[in-house]
Amino acid sequence: MSTRTYTVTGMSCGHCENAVREEVSALDGVSDVTVSAETGTLTLDAPDAVTDDAVVAAVDEAGYAATRAE
Repeated sequence: MSTRTYTVTGMSCGHCENAVREEVSALDGVSDVTVSAETGTLTLDAPDAVTDDAVVAAVDEAGYAATRAE
């Protein structure tokens, strides 16, 4: 299990945060999802089996763009 942070663009409100949180939380094994429209970040705990591509695709499904923060 590792903690990861992503930069998410396009979010502006609580509805945006909820949409991203719901899609990412649906990934198998993901927990402790925190989303902030104010800072444009997504932080989560996930097993190594959950790839960055899977997280980015889930955020895309919610209608936003994400990249892994360094």
